[in-house]
Amino acid sequence: MCATTPSEPDGVGGWLLLLSRWFVVGQPILFAFTAASALGALAIRGLPLALLMVARLLVTAFGLATGLAITSRRPAAVTMATVALIVSAAADVFTLTTSIWPSNRMPGDTPLYIAGTLAFHAAWVVYLLRSKRVQATFAG
Repeated sequence: MCATTPSEPDGVGGWLLLLSRWFVVGQPILFAFTAASALGALAIRGLPLALLMVARLLVTAFGLATGLAITSRRPAAVTMATVALIVSAAADVFTLTTSIWPSNRMPGDTPLYIAGTLAFHAAWVVYLLRSKRVQATFAG
């Protein structure tokens, strides 16, 4: 265990705990609700939607594994989290920019959703790369 000062907290807590809970609880719940709403369109949109649902499920599963790795303080957790955030952002942008996944967004709102998802994921990546808590938790 690393010796830390109050300015360099050690362990999974604070924002790091929030990120791990997002991967373990938030992302799967979000996927479940969006996939459930898309199931009705499966008969119409067919194989492309089914493949996109499987891809989104894999992204969610990798995020779940990442959240568990963070909680368990696995050495590769930061790398996994960075990759999971990048893959999740890519999946979100792909989903938002194609007509495969059904949506009820107003015309012209898609760029706002893209900006929001990119800002969310980028903020977490910056946090992972710059946080003293992350460095103290996963050092050596």
